[in-house]
Amino acid sequence: MIKTLPVLEKDKRGVRDAIAASLEKQMDADPRVCYLDADLMNCIGTRKLAAKYPQRAINCGIAESNMIGVAAGMSAAGMIPYAHTFGIFASRRVMDQVFLSVAYAKLNVRVLGSDAGVTAAYNGGTHMPFEDMAPYLAIPTATAIEVCDYAQAMDIMEQVKDMYGLIYIRFMRKNPIAVYPEGTKFEIGKGALLREGSDVTIMASGIMVAESLKAADMLAAEGISARVIDMFTWKPIDRELIEDSARKTGAIVTAENHNFLTGLGAQVAQVVTETYPVPVLRCGVEDEFGEVGPEDYLRKRFEMTADKVYAKAKAAIAMKK
Repeated sequence: MIKTLPVLEKDKRGVRDAIAASLEKQMDADPRVCYLDADLMNCIGTRKLAAKYPQRAINCGIAESNMIGVAAGMSAAGMIPYAHTFGIFASRRVMDQVFLSVAYAKLNVRVLGSDAGVTAAYNGGTHMPFEDMAPYLAIPTATAIEVCDYAQAMDIMEQVKDMYGLIYIRFMRKNPIAVYPEGTKFEIGKGALLREGSDVTIMASGIMVAESLKAADMLAAEGISARVIDMFTWKPIDRELIEDSARKTGAIVTAENHNFLTGLGAQVAQVVTETYPVPVLRCGVEDEFGEVGPEDYLRKRFEMTADKVYAKAKAAIAMKK
């Protein structure tokens, strides 16, 4: 667990900017680093990499499964590949190749899944991944991470470069809020404690981190002390911190931009059940398809708001024995 103070400031730089900047830095420093994309370089800001490194930044076209096969081959040849597409295609469409060609073969590939959950917005239900983390959670040896802002993305990208294996990094389309000060350091596999509390714990990731901090302020106005944790690593999950939170606060709320039946909520509930059972309530998508709309509408439609986290926290506290 790391402890840090959030800033919650507007930031013109998003996670996409961090991904592109980190990739360029890594490719400048190490000729083994390569980047593959499924015709979305303009979306993520990596077009310049193809011009700068045409032999190592490759547009594989709208052929995501083939892209993962290429990444696996490059890994087998000693390269360090990153492969990017929308999260919806980085999960369902490529899973056979991810499972067999990368994980089962013990190769070294980082899959970047953008436009997570409701941030896909006007691309609609066909492009709205509410389940993309789930298959990665089920793959032995995989690491699954969701980043929430520029600072976190920069640090995580620097760390995964030196890791080995299948790594999935999930991130939003746009993110106008900075949660962390620039230069904040994280430990993959450990949650980040943003706020200490004694009455309830809120565990969140991605866009729901900022919403959870807002909810904690709402609770504090009523004299309720909420512990807030950014559980950015979904696998391996921080079991120690989950159990510690259950013991210290006696109630937990999870908040995610994902189907909580197969996501962070399910992960946390499983650990709580096995270690120190307390009430666990979950905010996020409950077994639904996505739909077309602006992000602010979709956040309300799928109950990904500070108001909903606040209400769930009050309900979880009421359930304490």
